[in-house]
This record gives sequence, structure tokens and C-alpha cells, in this order.
Amino acid sequence: MPLRWKPGPPLPQLLLLLGPLGPFSPRAPAGLAQADDAAELDFSTERPVHLVSPAFLSFTIDANLATDPRFLTFLGSTKLRTLARGLSPAYLRFGGTKTDFLIFDPKKEPTFEERSYWQSQVNQDMCESGSIPSDIEKRLQLEWPFQEQLLLREQYQKKFNNSTYSRSSVDMLYTFANCSGLDLIFGLNALLRTADLQWNSSNAQLLLDYCSSKNYNISWELGNEPNSFRKKAGIFIDGLQLGEDFVKLHKLLAKSTFKTVNLYGPDIGQPRGKTVKMLTSFLKAGGEVIDSVTWHQWLDKLGLSARMGIEVVMRQVLFGAGNYHLVDQNFEPLPDYWLSLLFKKLVGTNVLRASVKGPDSRKLRVYLHCTNINHPRYKEGDLTLYALNLHNVTKRLQLPYHLFDKQVDKYLVKPLGPDGLLSKSVQLNGQTLKMVDDHTLPALTEKPLRPGSTLGLPAFSYGFFVIRNAKVTACL
Repeated sequence: MPLRWKPGPPLPQLLLLLGPLGPFSPRAPAGLAQADDAAELDFSTERPVHLVSPAFLSFTIDANLATDPRFLTFLGSTKLRTLARGLSPAYLRFGGTKTDFLIFDPKKEPTFEERSYWQSQVNQDMCESGSIPSDIEKRLQLEWPFQEQLLLREQYQKKFNNSTYSRSSVDMLYTFANCSGLDLIFGLNALLRTADLQWNSSNAQLLLDYCSSKNYNISWELGNEPNSFRKKAGIFIDGLQLGEDFVKLHKLLAKSTFKTVNLYGPDIGQPRGKTVKMLTSFLKAGGEVIDSVTWHQWLDKLGLSARMGIEVVMRQVLFGAGNYHLVDQNFEPLPDYWLSLLFKKLVGTNVLRASVKGPDSRKLRVYLHCTNINHPRYKEGDLTLYALNLHNVTKRLQLPYHLFDKQVDKYLVKPLGPDGLLSKSVQLNGQTLKMVDDHTLPALTEKPLRPGSTLGLPAFSYGFFVIRNAKVTACL
């Protein structure tokens, strides 16, 4: 969605991804058929079509986790931090609908759970010390399903109440991001308004002052889906007013230690209809002060986003209430986590063009990048193909002729167990993926294919294929 709102290059674009990344959501049809002829691939590798951020796949912590700040103590989990660290480099966005119903209270005392956590960390390295006290962790995990239902009911009924959070809550969030190697983006409340509907920045100023006193390195957003403020809070803010609000926030940042950090916005819903009008007027009024345009969408893959030139996709959510989290309430990684981890380890920032020849292109989705050169097994010039098979039969892919004799490493992801695509566990090349311990992720082991082999994709599966020694100039 290139937006040429002023002369020169368009702003970088960040997108909030709300749905699943891969195929492990719909139920698989019964009676899968056998493989048929290989589909030919066509690559265009002369030059990249786009360059995405090293943090292209990022993720969020929904602000509703702070509705009852006790549950922010979950962010002290060693296991959760290990999982988050596996997806770095990445942005961690603290945002969502509840953003605009949270108020910072610097005088509020931390919860018993937060105090207990901080006391257990005294005289220890915050990033190397132990996890949440086990009795508190177990109690919070037992209470979490009830809290989750309250949050989902609030969201369904669109009746949101204000909540307050303390300095300790901010510390917990920042420590989680910092210890996980993530860049924190904090969403500020945009529904705090004066009588003439201008943004009341006094509460944001309190938070900025506190974070500045702690030397925290944070980027900022203002509001979440302002196009839906009328539904959520009964007020209407047009794009012009919203742009002026961002200018006001930018001035606050310029007078603080945050004058060099990034400001993102306007975080609207899908840019269509009236929302496009809002975005256009916002950019006219406030486009000069933001570093990237942000909006929401639903997608079934990452490849299309990269191909369209979207620089960062923030996956909703890493952990929390809802149906799309990457990690469950027991801090166990779900299938989309493993897909995300594979993507981070294998896929580089240079986006190339790939397609399937013939009629299979609609249900055989293929995307091509240079390989992530930070992977110890691979080097500059290698290619990573990732593919999604939406057929109910096994499909095979044939590399272009000039790459036919190259060594290929396969990383094939399939659901584990009788639940099929609804399974909460997956296998990589036949090996079940699970954490070794709270500090250690499993090895993501490749399966080398013989040169000249076709690339097999079972029905409703997702695979990565690294083409070694490809010596592609665009990747050098």
C-alpha cells in the first residue's frame, strides 16, 4: 500500500497481523489423495523486488494483559522470555483496544505478585535470574482462564472500562522486552480528551517522565484503531484532529530523552472506505512527525506482505487472551510459534520473485527470499523458498533448470496427532518440536535432499527449502 502523501519516498509501512501465519487453522478434509506431477517454478533473481526489515516478523503483547496488572507477572517467566528471544530481532508492540482505556498512575502500589517477583530478583542480574516464584505462577495460571473470559466478554460486548497501571507494570514490560532482545513500542491512550476533543497529554507526560528517569529506550504509538472510537467510546475523532494529536506528542518527545526515538501511527483498521479518508487527512496534518504508517489486516501468509513491500508485520499476539496467540497459558509454544521461529532463522531481508507455472498457482503459494546469512549453515548467495500447499493432495515442486542440480535442505512442518490441522503440536521433518528446557529451544534440523529432487509438499502443509550454493547475485 504505497502512500505518496508528500514528495520523495513513501513512509515505511508496518502492519498488524491478527490471523494465523500458516495452514494450521482450518480442519483438513478427509480422504487425502496421492501425489501428482511436479509443478514447475519460475524464479526472478536478478535483483530484489523489495527489502524488508531484519525485524520483519515482529509480535505484540496485547494491552488487555494489563487490565489486571497481576497477570503482567507472567512476563517474568524464563520460558516465555526464551521463546521471545528466539524470535529476535523483532519489535514488541504493547497495544490493542485496551490501549485507549489504560491510565498510568505513578503513585499506584505494585500488586502482591509484582512485589514478590521483584523481591525474588534482588541482587541478581535481571536477565539471568530465576523465573516467577513457582507458587505465584501456578496460582496465576489457574486464575488466567477466568480472566481471559472476562477480557473476551468485554471485547465482544464492546463495553470497556478504564484500568490503571503502576510504575512496576511498566518495569515488568520493559524488562521483558529488554531481556528478550526486543525493541519496545508502547501504545499511549488517545481517548483522554479535553472538552473540545483535543488530546489531553497530561497522563502521557507522566509516563514519559517516568520512563525517561529510568533511561528506558522505547518507541511510541498513540491510540489503537481510531476509526472505531465511536463504537468503543462514543466519540468521533477525524483524521485532521488525530494528525494534530500526533504533532503534539512529537513535541513532547522532542523535549524529552525520547527525541531520537520513533513514533508510529495512526494504527487504523483496514484502509478502505471511510478509513482511507481518515488516513489521508491524518497524513496531511501529522505525516511529517511519524516514522512509519501502521494499519491492521488479516492475512494467511507472510510472503505476500514482503512481496508488497510491507517492511514489518507485527503478529497479534505472543501471549495473552484470544485465539491467535503463539504461546499458550502454560508457556507452551503453539504451531504458529514454530513457523515463526523457522521464518526468523531461514528467511533473509531481500525479497525475490517466485511463481508456479500453470493452473496450480492459486493453491500452491510460493515465496522467495535470500537466505538469512546469520544462520551458521548457510552463506551469501543461498536462497530460501517457502511454500504453502492448499490442495488436499500432495504436490511436488520442480526448481528452475539452472538450479536443478543444487543441494536443497528441506524443513517440512506437519501437524502431529489425530487432530490434524487443529493439533497444538507439530513435527519438523518427522521430529516433534518442543523445548529442551526452559532456557533452550530445540535444534531446527534440516533434511538434505539429493540434487535434482523435486520438493514434496503434503496436503495442507508448509515448508521451507534452502537452496545451497545458488550463488545468486542479488543475495551477495
